[in-house]
Amino acid sequence: MVQVPEKLLLRALRGERTERPPIWLMRQAGRYLPEYHVTRDAAGGMLGLCNSPQHAMEVTLQPIRRFGLDGAILFADLPQLAAALGQTLEYVDGEGPTLSPPIRSSGDIGRYLSLSNLHEALAPIYETVRELAGALPDEVTLIGYAGAPWTVATYMVEGRGGGATDHAIIRQWALSDPDGFQPLIDMLTTAAIEFLDRQIHAGAEAVQLFESWAGILPEPFFRRWCVEPVAAIIKALKAKHPTVPVIAFPRAAGLLYESYVVEIVADCIGLDNTVPLGWASARIQGELGRCIQGNLDPQLLVAGGRALRSEVERILQAATGGPFVFNLGHGIPKTTPPEHVAALVAQVQAWRT
Repeated sequence: MVQVPEKLLLRALRGERTERPPIWLMRQAGRYLPEYHVTRDAAGGMLGLCNSPQHAMEVTLQPIRRFGLDGAILFADLPQLAAALGQTLEYVDGEGPTLSPPIRSSGDIGRYLSLSNLHEALAPIYETVRELAGALPDEVTLIGYAGAPWTVATYMVEGRGGGATDHAIIRQWALSDPDGFQPLIDMLTTAAIEFLDRQIHAGAEAVQLFESWAGILPEPFFRRWCVEPVAAIIKALKAKHPTVPVIAFPRAAGLLYESYVVEIVADCIGLDNTVPLGWASARIQGELGRCIQGNLDPQLLVAGGRALRSEVERILQAATGGPFVFNLGHGIPKTTPPEHVAALVAQVQAWRT
């Protein structure tokens, strides 16, 4: 029997220094691709796209066909988990996702939210994962994901997502009444464990936890709302799926990256574009023996040309001494020319360590 070699991305995530770094990109399926807009329109908009396995699979596969990336990340949206708990999810042009009614008190948690319908509501996502598992090229790793509890809570409490909010409402509640806020985080922790467990059973080979709003909490609350829940999720997943790699991405955590990395035993740490690669290489790859993922500034992908090539070269020189996955420090902007993505992938895949 011929033994099939393990996928490049999985090897890196499990701590191996690979012959070249695997590459995938956050938001690689999305608005910068013309074919995405065609599929989204056919699905009747964002909500239809997220809840249609046929269309969600198609947009997941689009960047794989175009660029030959090493990983395909499930196309879904972070607030779908909140909707599965009982809120109503809508997409408003120019505003992004909105959730109603917003959760503003401990009484609202019991009044509006429940875990009882979780898997029924998320069934289209599980079906998308199953279909992708059979449709992807053999060398491509299927990545599942969920928003980390604090980040999903920001959507649920504020009632909307995106960068147009200073998150004053959730911060006032979480900081002034932490014990009243705790049940929401507890519910989201349980939901994330079950959600990711089902994705893995459906065929996800690795998973990522997105902590998009890690940077808005002071240190003691960062530990309580970002570190402890994610650590609990990873511990539970590893008890069930010890060989499935977990990537944790605490965007904008700044100096708190250090405590996050030490306390959360993730296989790979996603780096935003502000994290010094010298520190990450020495501390995370060297001392802790773990994989790092990142961390090209997405605006350089928009710019392209010499600026892009030079920064990609710098990152490759700095990060390929240990297990490394090339990615962005955040998601692909919608103004990114697809030809710049093609040039990036070609440069990374031509690299040899």
